[in-house]
Amino acid sequence: MIVVSDTSPICYLLLINQIDVLQILYKVIVIPKTVADELGASESPPIVKRWIAQPPIWLQIQPAELPQSIELGKLDPGERDAILLAEQLKANLVIMDDKSARRIAVERGLKIIGLLGVVKDAARSGLLDLEMTFKQLQDVGFWVSPTLVQRLLMDD
Repeated sequence: MIVVSDTSPICYLLLINQIDVLQILYKVIVIPKTVADELGASESPPIVKRWIAQPPIWLQIQPAELPQSIELGKLDPGERDAILLAEQLKANLVIMDDKSARRIAVERGLKIIGLLGVVKDAARSGLLDLEMTFKQLQDVGFWVSPTLVQRLLMDD
């Protein structure tokens, strides 16, 4: 299974100390070099910069080829390159949260999941407590509507 991730899901999982769920759920995660650069940027939290400076063996960093696309030009570079890399690798799944990027990815035929979907899958696998993890994410600045949180908790 080929899974490509954007920056923010990795960042938030690091901030709540749950990054290992990616490896447990998906075995290998591929990120474009742009995402690695964003994770290592000076404004990134120290824990994120330390992690990407010595990435785990299950994280693969690859360059994305950059065909010109007006549609993709509107996106953040990490999101753009995650979509391009997913297309190049014929990825089974792309992890991203940005609404515009998700819409474009779906229009281009990619299967997507957001951070909350990853967390929900991890909870179903017994890897974490869903309600507590949602609270931890909100505590570190991940915004999600309270109604969506309630709906996800009720679906569980």
